[in-house]
Amino acid sequence: MVFPPLREELRGLEPYGAPQLDVPVQLNTNENPYGPSEACVADIAASVAEAAAGLNRYPDREHVALREGLAAYLSRDTPHGIVAEQVWAANGSNEVMLQLLQAFGGPGRTAVSFAPTYSMYPEYARDTATRWVAGRRADDFTLDLDAALALVESERPSLVLLPSPNNPTGTALEPSVVGALCEALGDGLLVVDEAYGEFRRAGTPSALELLPTHRNLVVTRTMSKAFALAGGRLGYLAADPAICDAIRVVRLPYHLSAVTQAVALAALRHEQELLGQVDALRAERDASVTWLREQGLRVADSDANFVLYGRFADRHAHWQALLEHGVLVREVGPDGWLRVSVGTPAEMAAFRGATTAVLGTPAGALMAEQADQTDPTTDPTQEQA
Repeated sequence: MVFPPLREELRGLEPYGAPQLDVPVQLNTNENPYGPSEACVADIAASVAEAAAGLNRYPDREHVALREGLAAYLSRDTPHGIVAEQVWAANGSNEVMLQLLQAFGGPGRTAVSFAPTYSMYPEYARDTATRWVAGRRADDFTLDLDAALALVESERPSLVLLPSPNNPTGTALEPSVVGALCEALGDGLLVVDEAYGEFRRAGTPSALELLPTHRNLVVTRTMSKAFALAGGRLGYLAADPAICDAIRVVRLPYHLSAVTQAVALAALRHEQELLGQVDALRAERDASVTWLREQGLRVADSDANFVLYGRFADRHAHWQALLEHGVLVREVGPDGWLRVSVGTPAEMAAFRGATTAVLGTPAGALMAEQADQTDPTTDPTQEQA
């Protein structure tokens, strides 16, 4: 036997993660570039200190106060309101998703999504011994409803995982698509991952509005992005209370530490301030989309805090050239495309300057010209992240 005795399906696999390189401009992990204020930091520190005095005791395993706070926050995105019994939280939306697969997936069950999409989804399925099936999105990265319904009909999945906005493309779902899939799934769950939901454009509704109509709908969120709390590791969902009750069966004992709960509650108290830069980031995103298109590049419409753009005959060469100018973006999504997170105005100016410099070289221009002649619909690559 080979040591260590790792499961066969895990041998040779690399752990998930974006490159962490020490460069001046890091635009590859979709973080909020604006950190919390001194007042917010002070509140978090005081809250953690208070929690520390009782760390000899286990935390509230039902995280009631946090669920109440998250329910109040989510209620602003739906006219129907959300109550604490509909909310569940965990250590990042990754753990929320894993718990959903643990509870509702497993051997003999199937999970479905549509590529290109978040690359952790098949890993959640793999880790829970859930069969994984990936359909394809339309040429513009929207979801082809007829194709999606056909796949649901043929596979009869226990779960369908759909980000809105989608990562890495930034594409949002239409409410009619969400409703149709919920109805087609019967007792299966539709999980709409709104990790970037706060960045959606005006007029794009949240799937939260459909919760009263579809009891098999789950909407997940995170505090990592718009709340600028990536280091806090707090994700959550809203769903029928019966779904939240079921997750309790698979959650680890006291899975949310007292410190995590204290930090998240403090962040919620500073919601208005932490979300204060969302409008600025939206504007910077839209300006970036316009500018990239003016350079002759293809750009996916985005409702998130990032932009997918291309196409490049050799995207790694373009990525490397940007890196040599001190700008780190992400090699992700279909072959020939890159993803840039929206940073501060200074960071985006550096990105534009580096891109202009790279495209201005004969090799850079050739990369873009060759890529523009490539038909994206023939691209078989399904890399995601």
